[in-house]
Amino acid sequence: MFEIRAYTGTKADYDFLTDMLYESIYISENKPAKHVLLQSEHLRKYHQDWGRQGDTAFIAYQQEDKAIGAAWYRLFDERNPGYGFVRHDIPELGIAITSGARGRGLGRELMNKLLQVAKTSPYPGLSLSVDPENTSAVKLYQSLGFVKVGEEGTSITMLILFAE
Repeated sequence: MFEIRAYTGTKADYDFLTDMLYESIYISENKPAKHVLLQSEHLRKYHQDWGRQGDTAFIAYQQEDKAIGAAWYRLFDERNPGYGFVRHDIPELGIAITSGARGRGLGRELMNKLLQVAKTSPYPGLSLSVDPENTSAVKLYQSLGFVKVGEEGTSITMLILFAE
């Protein structure tokens, strides 16, 4: 069993969120160390100054308060778009589950929580970027209502729009 809690802004939450950001980046071979990869210019935007207006995250815990997964979203703009960028008023989401906690429905539960909150926000939808080889993630996103709106290199951009 697990419990999902809102991001609190503590150092432990931030550190785990960056661990999950690192985990969410698919590099099949020779993946650089976390401190190197997350400080690269094209990825720093995903965590730098976390906690600004619109940043939203949830962390899943199992017994004894062990963090096992996270889902989050953040706004980007045309001058500094993320990989799943669609437009300036649609946040891009990310999600990752620790390797030992996968396959138990936690990803779906985290996504449902994130979508529930996003639907009450001022944003008209959410976008994401996913590697097409990550077929289980693609299927999960499709089952939640995300549709493919673009593809570039090794990345599919998907979008869900909320009813207005």
